[in-house]
Amino acid sequence: MNIKSQKDFFSGVMFMIVGGGFGWGSYTSYSIGNGARMGPGYFPLLLGVLLAGLGVAVLLTSILAREEQADHEIGSFAWRPLFFILLANLSFGVCLGGLPAIGIQPLGLIIGIFALTIISSYADMHEFSFKGNLILAFILSVGSYLAFIVLLQLQIPVWPTFITG
Repeated sequence: MNIKSQKDFFSGVMFMIVGGGFGWGSYTSYSIGNGARMGPGYFPLLLGVLLAGLGVAVLLTSILAREEQADHEIGSFAWRPLFFILLANLSFGVCLGGLPAIGIQPLGLIIGIFALTIISSYADMHEFSFKGNLILAFILSVGSYLAFIVLLQLQIPVWPTFITG
């Protein structure tokens, strides 16, 4: 077996592991039901199987690729983007829900979106523009407010409790 595209090979393996994990977890933990009466595990199982199937297709593509489509070895792992994307999502969760166990109150949806946008932009310093990120955060905040608060009428804190009372 000659792997011609390492990127596609490892992407296929990753898809197969994640899809298999979701499929197995939903199969063993939830009732599946059938097509007419779907149980809570039906949809996750279906998505897991589809994701694992996509992984098999990508993996086979990496092995069966023509020589002119071959790529070089995979470079070093990108720790910086991983760190900032995870930190941005964690900060959004803390802003939206707070940490009551240690006395941190929710800061709300708007501040959470601004924190998410600005922190995640540090993952790629080549395209960083503070003004552009503020504009993006504003647009995302307005859109999220309209979608989740106005249209769906979800009970999400929009502003910190010390502002709204």
